[in-house]
Amino acid sequence: MMKSKRAKACDITKKVKDRVWERDGGKCIICGSHYAMPNSHYIRRSQGGLGIEENIVTMCQRCHFMYDQGGERKVIATYTERYLRSKYPDWNPEKLIYKKGDY
Repeated sequence: MMKSKRAKACDITKKVKDRVWERDGGKCIICGSHYAMPNSHYIRRSQGGLGIEENIVTMCQRCHFMYDQGGERKVIATYTERYLRSKYPDWNPEKLIYKKGDY
């Protein structure tokens, strides 16, 4: 079965995961755990969040769960946004969302 353009745009490639892992020092950007993976979207996939470096961070399973489904979403989102802005001076959340016709 073929993926839609949106699904492909939101996927995280191995290349992006490798770059994010290196950028984040191989650990969760929230708690510092080395039991982490570079697979957390700042803008959720369900909201069209692209699988690009500027939208992906490394998180451990616990922090990722708290970000996605726990009561800490707002706090973690604020921290993550500050973190990404520190890495990408021209970072803009509007550029992280899939828009039909862009891909």
